[in-house]
Order: sequence, then structure tokens, then C-alpha cells
Amino acid sequence: MSVILDVQNVTVRFGGVLALDNVSCKVNQGEFLCLIGPNGAGKTTMMRAVAGVIKPQAAQVMLAGKDITYLPTHKRARLGLALTHQIVRPFRSMSVIDNVALTAGHDLIGRVFKSMVSVDRSTARNQAQKYLELVGIEDVAQKNVVGQPLGVTKRLEVARALALEPKVLLLDEPLAGLNSVEAARLADTVADINRQGLTVVMIEHNLGEVLRVSQRLVVLDNGRKIADGKPMDVMHDPTVRAAYVGKERQNAAA
Repeated sequence: MSVILDVQNVTVRFGGVLALDNVSCKVNQGEFLCLIGPNGAGKTTMMRAVAGVIKPQAAQVMLAGKDITYLPTHKRARLGLALTHQIVRPFRSMSVIDNVALTAGHDLIGRVFKSMVSVDRSTARNQAQKYLELVGIEDVAQKNVVGQPLGVTKRLEVARALALEPKVLLLDEPLAGLNSVEAARLADTVADINRQGLTVVMIEHNLGEVLRVSQRLVVLDNGRKIADGKPMDVMHDPTVRAAYVGKERQNAAA
């Protein structure tokens, strides 16, 4: 398979703290890769560095053969890199469908304000409806986003990212806060989206769902990559097991 996302030698320091130490990873076209590791391993920092949200001290990021290392976040998004966030922050004054339509209109009108006041938004709304159906919340399309349960807003966050028509979808803990039934259903939805051809990179602490739906795991610990491979092979790696057990013991002692 061809490599669609090639991230090399990512190093990030926050003051005197080395958050990522020369981490590299390649993602193949159409792959479903999960980035896992104990708390504080550097997973979210890695994803934000890839998306351009934070500036690393060193890195090279290639997307579909194009060097995007020095591009700002919005230009990376336009080239096909979409990032969701663990804490969902939709536009609270809008309906569910309008939250997605605003993103779906990004390629029609460059400025966000103009896209909000554009007279003809039917194309964007039709696209938004498609993405809401894809994530399974089309029944609440016309409702205000305020008051919607977490399961809906988590799916809304995915729909908004899909509206960017990405080449690679980056998901930061989409299952966090969901009960076991909701988590399994959303994991299935993401897996279905991946099976339709979209490359997915997901951070997730729910190892049960990770092992059920992912095709490959990359494991970080203390800012370093310690494993990369098939899910069950990785989880049987003594280094990986030691990293998780060690963190659990530290937390229990705290």
C-alpha cells in the first residue's frame, strides 16, 4: 500500500519537558491506525503537531507526497488533514445540521463569516445532511445543538471533520466519556467510514474497542515510540505491557 501520511522525527519540548522525542510514523492509504499509550505518553501532542496546532522543535510531515511541515493548520486542512478534538465545542447558537453545513461550505467560500451569511446554502446543507446520515444522527439534524447528549455531539464532531473531505481523518479520543454501548456503536461507525476508503488515525484509551476495530497500533510512552505493528502482536509485547502496568501501579500509589 502507498503511504499517505509520513511523519518523521517529531520532537516537542514544553519548557524543560521533552514531550516527544524523535517520533516517526507512516500511515498507509486506507489504513485504520490507532495511537495508544499510557496517560502522558505524548499521543495528543503528536496528533496536534501533525495537524499544525502546535509547533514542534523538529519534524517533517508529508501528506500524499506533499511537504506540509511549515503550513498552518487551516492550509493543512484544505490539503486533506482533518482533526477532531476530545472536548467537543460546536457552535451552540446553531442547529446540528448548520454546524456541519458551515464546514461543508469551506471550499465554496473562503471566509467563515461570508459562508454564514451566504444567500444560497442549499449545497452545503445537502452535503451536511449526507455526513449526518453517515454518522447516524440525521434524525436530530434540525434540532439545536444545545442539550444534545454527548453521544450525539461526539458524532457531530466526526461529521464536521468529514465535511472537510479529508484524505486523513485524525480522531482524538472520540469514545471518551461514552458508555460501553455508545462507544461500541461509534467505534463501528468509524470502522465503517474507514471501510469506505478513508484513512483514519485514532487516539483512544478504550483498548477493548481499539483491539476490535483497528488494523495497526503505534504505542507511545514518555514521548517515545515503543511499538508498532498488528494489534495483538503489540499488546503481547513485554515493553508495552510493562509501560501500561507501570503507569497503573503509579496511579494506584498516588
